[in-house]
Amino acid sequence: MAETGASPLPPTALTPPSGSPLARAEHFVWLTARVLEQRLFAYHFRDGDAGPVETALDAYRNEDGGYGHALEPDLRGPISQPLHTARALRVLDVVGRCRGQRVERVCRYLTSVSTPDGALPAIRPGRRGYPVAPFVRVVDDPPGELLATGPVVGLLHRNEIWHAWLFRATDFCWQAVESLGTSHPYEVEAAVSFLDTAPDRPRAQAAANRLGHLVRAQRLAVLDPDDLDAYPVSPGYAPGEHHFPHDYARSPDSLARAWFTDDEMARSLDFLAAEQEEDGGWPVRWRHWAPAPTLEARPGVTLDALCTLRAYGRSLG
Repeated sequence: MAETGASPLPPTALTPPSGSPLARAEHFVWLTARVLEQRLFAYHFRDGDAGPVETALDAYRNEDGGYGHALEPDLRGPISQPLHTARALRVLDVVGRCRGQRVERVCRYLTSVSTPDGALPAIRPGRRGYPVAPFVRVVDDPPGELLATGPVVGLLHRNEIWHAWLFRATDFCWQAVESLGTSHPYEVEAAVSFLDTAPDRPRAQAAANRLGHLVRAQRLAVLDPDDLDAYPVSPGYAPGEHHFPHDYARSPDSLARAWFTDDEMARSLDFLAAEQEEDGGWPVRWRHWAPAPTLEARPGVTLDALCTLRAYGRSLG
């Protein structure tokens, strides 16, 4: 801790060193990130162990088996929420720890908060009384949503987890994905998260093909980053909150990769690489509503950008 009256830090302490995208991003992470994202950066890019990541994640876990405490920065407060729990499962999957008693407790939590059809609501009403992003709707009897259910079901299938709840939730996801008409980018991303690991691969391929046509017909992906104005922003999204091919196909083995030509994907990745900001981090494209949530979200966005670029073989330095 600086002494009272100490001189402010010199600019070089806040400015990332010139050099590779990875070096600049690392400087940003150590300057701004929570312990969890620091540990994840070390795991992904500095041969760090999985154990410290799991330990950092434990700080967000509640006695009911769910996760809270602003693990998803736009939802403040200690209450367990499905979106927090989906984020926790994603972290456990990344480090190869999505198994055992921890995940059994998570499945019990998911069972306790799901709707009669086995789906997860995005936000439980217990959220009232704690700060929440203005674009998050809190209602007394929330419906189940693909947005919350698809990523959770996909991660559990990826890790070959079987639980009674998962059968009903899988049926819900199939019905929701195959009946999608007009949609929006985050819902489509949730559908892809489910389809990429759904057990019935021919059915998943057919559903993904139909979804890809929908994305292109409704212009839900920016195919020409030099002409952003030609692509509509979905209702309720922030101005400029566009989505790009790399947002849907975060790795080349995603079913969504077939939706885009090689040239379209290359332009998308070029745009992603160019988005790295002067401080070394990537920007949050959704609506900024308070300083802390935006600050806490940017390291996670930065890690996602780095991992996507690496998955496609882009040099990080």
